[in-house]
Amino acid sequence: MGSAVERTDEHVREYLIYRGFTNTLKHLDNEIKADKEKGFRVDKIIDQLLQFIQSFDLSGLKEYWLYLDRRLFCRLEDVYRSTVNKLRTSLYRYYVINTIQVIRNLEKTQEFFQKQALELQGQAEWRDWFILPFIPAPEQNPAFSPYFSRQWSDTFLVSLHNFLSVLFQCMHILLPVLLSFDAEVQKTTSLTEENEQLCQMVFALQGESRDQKDGDEMVHHKLPAYVQNMDRLEDTELDLVSSQRVVSTSTPSRNFFSTFLPQGRRTPGKTPQSTAGSSPNQGALGRKEPLTNQVRVRKAAAPKEVKPVPCQSSTSEPPTHLRHKRIQDHEKERKELFSKPPAQVSDEKKGEASDAEAPAEACIDVPDSSAHTRTSGGVGEGGGLSAEQPFIKLSQEEYGEHHSSIMHCRVDCSGRRVASLDVDGVIKVWSFNPIMQTKATIMSKSPLLSLEWATKPDRLLLLGSGVGTVRLYDTDAKKNLYEMNIDETHPRILSLACSPSGSSFVCSAAALSRSGSVESVPRLPIPVSGQLLLWDTKTVKQQLQFSLEPEPVAINCTAFNHNGNLLVTGAADGVIRLFDMQRYESAMSWRAHEGEVYSVEFSYDENTVFSIGEDGKFIQWNIHRCGVKQSEQLLPQDATGPFILSGYSGYKQVQVPRGRLFAFDSEGQHVLTCSSSGGLIYRLTNGDPALESVLSLGGHKAPVVTVDWCSAVDCGTCLTASMDGKIKLSTLLAQKS
Repeated sequence: MGSAVERTDEHVREYLIYRGFTNTLKHLDNEIKADKEKGFRVDKIIDQLLQFIQSFDLSGLKEYWLYLDRRLFCRLEDVYRSTVNKLRTSLYRYYVINTIQVIRNLEKTQEFFQKQALELQGQAEWRDWFILPFIPAPEQNPAFSPYFSRQWSDTFLVSLHNFLSVLFQCMHILLPVLLSFDAEVQKTTSLTEENEQLCQMVFALQGESRDQKDGDEMVHHKLPAYVQNMDRLEDTELDLVSSQRVVSTSTPSRNFFSTFLPQGRRTPGKTPQSTAGSSPNQGALGRKEPLTNQVRVRKAAAPKEVKPVPCQSSTSEPPTHLRHKRIQDHEKERKELFSKPPAQVSDEKKGEASDAEAPAEACIDVPDSSAHTRTSGGVGEGGGLSAEQPFIKLSQEEYGEHHSSIMHCRVDCSGRRVASLDVDGVIKVWSFNPIMQTKATIMSKSPLLSLEWATKPDRLLLLGSGVGTVRLYDTDAKKNLYEMNIDETHPRILSLACSPSGSSFVCSAAALSRSGSVESVPRLPIPVSGQLLLWDTKTVKQQLQFSLEPEPVAINCTAFNHNGNLLVTGAADGVIRLFDMQRYESAMSWRAHEGEVYSVEFSYDENTVFSIGEDGKFIQWNIHRCGVKQSEQLLPQDATGPFILSGYSGYKQVQVPRGRLFAFDSEGQHVLTCSSSGGLIYRLTNGDPALESVLSLGGHKAPVVTVDWCSAVDCGTCLTASMDGKIKLSTLLAQKS
C-alpha cells in the first residue's frame, strides 16, 4: 500500500505540473512533508516513534500515538482493542527502559511516572512499575530484567510492525479509486504469468502429441521390399558399397542436419575393421538407416553410375515419394536438434566444422566421448532434456536506460532494487517487481568507480569516486546525506563493502595509476600504492586503517562473511588477505594469482574463499589452512577480462574488470560468470579439472562485464550487464531433485 501511495503522489505531481497548478503543488508538498501517516509506510511510522523515544519527547510520543488511534485504530472491531492497548503499554515500557539504558538519568524516568500517574495508576499491568526509579540496578531485578534484553525489544518492534502491516493490508476496502491501480497491476501481472505457464504447458503437450504421432507413423510405415531385406546383404556387398561411397564423400549427399547431431548417438559402423572404409552417412541415426541402405543397394547394383551428384537422383522411386520421405526425415532430425540445449549444439557445430576441413578420406564417424564438454542439460539417449537440469529460464527482460558500458550492477539486501553504474558516471536505481521501473537517476560531475548497498537501512547507497570522496545517498529521499573525504593522496575509491551489521563500511583507496587501455596491460614493476580504511556510518568518521603487509597496495575487491566477523580482500599484487574484524588485524594472507586479483567471495558454508585473477583462474581456497587450494579451474578470457568490444574501422574499447565477476545461488552449489554473449551458470565441483556448465543465459550482443544473483525461495534473478549498456534480468526456476 505504501508503494501505491508514493506512485500516486508522483502521478498527481506530474498532473499538477502539466496543468500549471503551482500553488496547489506547493500545498501538496507541504502537506506531504507534514503527513503523520507517512504515506502508509510502516517502516517510516516506526522510525517516527523511535525518534520520539530516542529524543525523550514524551508529549510528542503520546500525541502521535493518539493520532494513530483516532485515524486508524478506532476503525477496528472491539475484539482488537485489547491488542492496541497491549501495544501502547509495551510502547510506554520501551520508553521507560530507554531512559534507564541510554542516559541512566532518573529525571526522565520520574518525569514519565509523574505525567502518566493519573492514567496508569489504576491499571494492573503498571502497578509494580512505579518502584522502578527507586531500584539501584533494575536490569538485574528478576521482575524487570526481561524488559532490558535485546530479545524483548526486537520482539515488540516486530509485533508492532506486523500489526500495522496487516492493518494497512485490510484497509484496501476503504481506499479511493485512484489507489486501486496497484491491485490492478498485480492482478494483471499474475494473469500474465499464469497465461505464460499455460502456454508452455500447451506447447509441451503439443510436442508430446506430435512425437507420439511421428513414432506411430514410423512403426506402421510400410517400407519397400528391397529396403526390408537390407539386413540380408552379405559382408562383401557392404565392403563394395563402402569403397564406392568413399569416392563420393566430397559430394553434398550428406544430410545438412546430421552435422548437428551428437557423435555419441551416431552409429560407428558394424565392426572396427569396417570403420575405416565407412561413409559419413553410416554415422546417421538409426531411423535414417533404411534410406541410407537403399542408396547403397542402388549403387551396388550399378557401380558405373557413381557420380558426384545428390544420392536422391540415383533412385528409381517417384520423386514425390522421395521428397515426402526426405521431409519426414528432416523433420525428425530437426526435433532432435532443437531438443538439445544451445551450449552442446554450438560445441558440436565447432567439432563438425573442424571435421569438414580434414581430407575426405579421414571423415570417419567414430564415437569419442572425450571430444565433448560435460553439460548436465544435454540430451540423453532417449532424447529430450536431462533430469539433472537444475534451472529453467522462465523469462528474460532488458533494462536499457544506460548509454555506455556498465561498471557495477548490484541488487540490494531485500532484493527489491538494483543500482547500476556506467563509465559515464550515471547511476540508475530501479526496481523489477512487479514491473521494471526507474526509481532514481544520479548524475555525478566527478568520475565514479564503485558502489555498494548499505545493509541497514537498505535504502542507502555508498558511492566511491575517483577524487577521494565517498557519498552516502538516500534512494528514497533522492538526495545525498553525507560526503566523506577519504584521502587526497589516494583518490581512487576502488572497492566498498558494508558490514552486515550496518554500523560500518570498508573503503579501498588507491593512488593514481595507469589507464585501462590495451597498451597498459604489461604490469608495472612496483604495485600501485593503496589503503584499506574502516569508516563508521553513524558518526561518519574514520575508525582505523588496516595494515597491509608487506607493503601498502591497492585493494581491488572486498567481501564480508554473513556476520561481519571476517573480511576477505584481493589486491593488485595478487595476494588475498583475510582480516579478523573483531581484532581489526590480518589473520592470514597468501599469494593467490599471477597478476591482480579481480574478484573474491566467501563460499556458502564460509569455510572457503573463491577468487578470480588476471591469470584467468577460478580458485577455491581453504581459509583454515593458509594458501591451500581445494580446486582450480581455468576460465576463458571473456569471463575474467580485460573485456574487449570491437567495432568498425578498427575501433576497439577495452575495460578492466571493476564489478563482481561471479555470484553464487542461494545454496552455493552453482556459480554465475561472465561471457561474450551472456551469463554462464556452472555447477561447482570438488577437485574436477573443469567446471560443469549447466545453463547459458545468453541475450547479449556485447561482452558481459559484471554479474549478480539474487535468490528467493525457488526463483532466482540473475543480472548480467554488458559493455553496450544493456542489463539483462533473467528469472530462473530451480528444480529440486
